[in-house]
Order: sequence, then structure tokens, then C-alpha cells
Amino acid sequence: MERRDIEIFLTLAEELHFARTAERLGVSGARVSQTIKQLERRFGVALFQRTSRQVALTPVGSALREDVQAGYQRIQEGIAKAVAAGRGFSGVLRVGFSSPLVGEAIMAAAEVFRARHPECEVRIREVHLSDAFGALRAGELDMQITELPVREADLSSGPVLLRDEPMLAVSSRHPFARRDSVTVEDLTRDTVLAPTGAPAYLLDALIPARAPSGRPIQRTQATTSRQELLTLVSGGAGMAVVGAQATRYHARPDIVYVPIADLSPIEYGPVWPVGAQTSRVRSFVTLLRAEPDR
Repeated sequence: MERRDIEIFLTLAEELHFARTAERLGVSGARVSQTIKQLERRFGVALFQRTSRQVALTPVGSALREDVQAGYQRIQEGIAKAVAAGRGFSGVLRVGFSSPLVGEAIMAAAEVFRARHPECEVRIREVHLSDAFGALRAGELDMQITELPVREADLSSGPVLLRDEPMLAVSSRHPFARRDSVTVEDLTRDTVLAPTGAPAYLLDALIPARAPSGRPIQRTQATTSRQELLTLVSGGAGMAVVGAQATRYHARPDIVYVPIADLSPIEYGPVWPVGAQTSRVRSFVTLLRAEPDR
């Protein structure tokens, strides 16, 4: 039985009057009559006894009402709770971040959000590019702020919230460590390390497959965390494209960060499952957009 069929059946079982049932549900009397006839044909038994003066449930109709009523009530309560959660701010908002810069912005927004909505708890956790969307898809996060672009059929993404200038992380012993800047063309001169499991389209956005000359850039997906990435860079296993935030959050004596003159900034934006943009998510994104660019 479709939900509307159940509504018509249960309402008629309560009203025992076709006109009042139609008026209460905002449908035509013909719709009520057709629905009941269709149900009776489907079940092969009468659900109501009808006369010119009276409508009454048959024994089968009465039993069906008892069986359906409790389940339908639970469905209605579940729907009401879901609607309330989507419209309100009570409960928990779980937010993921993929870099220290993003984490700092989220912490600042969370402080304001908690002050405005003390009935809503904000929980924050880190997300690694090696499993960029696993937590979202598992229902462990309501949203995350991560590197853009995001091109996943089951995920929606919002506007750019943060930008970070790209830099090349190299070992302090690397020839580029003495340079004031490098270009994308320079990336062809050594292996460029990247996170294992990062989507191909995101990898292409962060690290071009080819330099302007057409020469290929050797990209190797060999790391699962930032600390592992920087350790490999320090050991001379290759270079890494990172954001300028690394100079602040990951300063190390064995690594030098060199600006990349002709590479576009790394962009970050919100991502959430399709159809799951609740009021809490919208409000949090609005607070992040109000933050000045970092």
C-alpha cells in the first residue's frame, strides 16, 4: 500500500463517511472511492460495507486497520522527527576538516555556532585525502570542508570558503631549496608525491599531469597522511605540492617550502551528502563564509 492509500483507508475507517474523509484529506470524493475500490480489488475482499445511509468496516477491514495503524503511526513519528531535525538546531553537527587551515576556520565558526545554538553540539574530526569521503558516506559526518573540486554523484558541494597559495615542499638538501620560487615546469624534474586514494580529478586539480611545455609530471600516490608525506620528502623520496599553511603548521628544519609561481591556489569548500543539507549545515556554512579569507 502506498502512503496516500494508507492515509485514505485509515481516515475513512475513522470517519466512516466518504465526504468528510475527502474534506479532511483535501482530495475529491471520487479519489477516496477509487482508492478503496482499488484496495479491495487488490486484496480480493471488501473492506467496508456501504449503504445509502451508512459506511461500516467489515471484519477484514477492521483487522487491517488494527494491523496498519500502529506501523503507520511510527512512520509518521519518524517523519516528524526527521523534519524537525532538518528545520531545527537541536542535536549534533559533525564536521570534518582536511587541513590545519580548515580546522582553524572550523574551530572559530564552531565557537560562534555554539553561542547562537547552545542546544546543538558541534563535533569536529580530521579527514584524510586517502579516504576523502569515507566518513561522509558512512554517516559519521554531516559535512566536511575539504579540497575542491568534488565531483561525486552522491555528494553536494558548496562555494569556495578558503584559498591557500601552493608551495613546493622539498628536502633542505634538494637543489630547489635554494630557489626563491619554482614553476610548474620545474615539477617535471623530480617525483611529486601525493596522497594514496585521492580521486583522480582532484589530483589533476592540485598537481597538473603535464607542464606547460607538454612534458609529463611524474606523480606518485604513496602516502596516507601529511606527516608521512613530509617524512618522505625529508628523506629525498620526492617533492610535494602543499598549501602555504604548511609554513605555519608544519615548519621543519629538514624541509623547505618554495612558492610555486604559476599554479592556481588550493581551494576549500563544504561537502555534504545529496539531500542532507539541513538548517544546521546551512547555518554553519554561512558562518564560515562570513570569515575573512585566510
